[in-house]
Amino acid sequence: MRTMVAVALAAVATVAAGASAQASVRPVQTKTTHARLLLKTVNVAASEFKFVLSSKSAKRGVVSFKVKNVGKLGHDFQIDGRKTKVISPGQSATLRVVFLKKGAYPYKCTVPGHAAAGMKGVFTIS
Repeated sequence: MRTMVAVALAAVATVAAGASAQASVRPVQTKTTHARLLLKTVNVAASEFKFVLSSKSAKRGVVSFKVKNVGKLGHDFQIDGRKTKVISPGQSATLRVVFLKKGAYPYKCTVPGHAAAGMKGVFTIS
């Protein structure tokens, strides 16, 4: 009889522990939730010697910069310590940057002389 009571108590404890563990499990993010957190896409056209951005601001979160070199020389795009490779004429690269703080974030082309010639600007996070 004591053995049956001990087995029954062990079973109740196991079920209670499982229910408790399930209560603390976080729900899985759906694509909709992920999309809301993610993304502002900014198209960037790079040429001699300027950048043309489809938007010069975004809210905090992930910003995807889609950089296309529409010029005749190689260019890159740097912002917040991240940069693309040097992009050949006619080619593209995507740079995703997570912005956690509001503020002004300078961007530029790091190819020597290009920023001084005008390939720079400021992107604003609100």
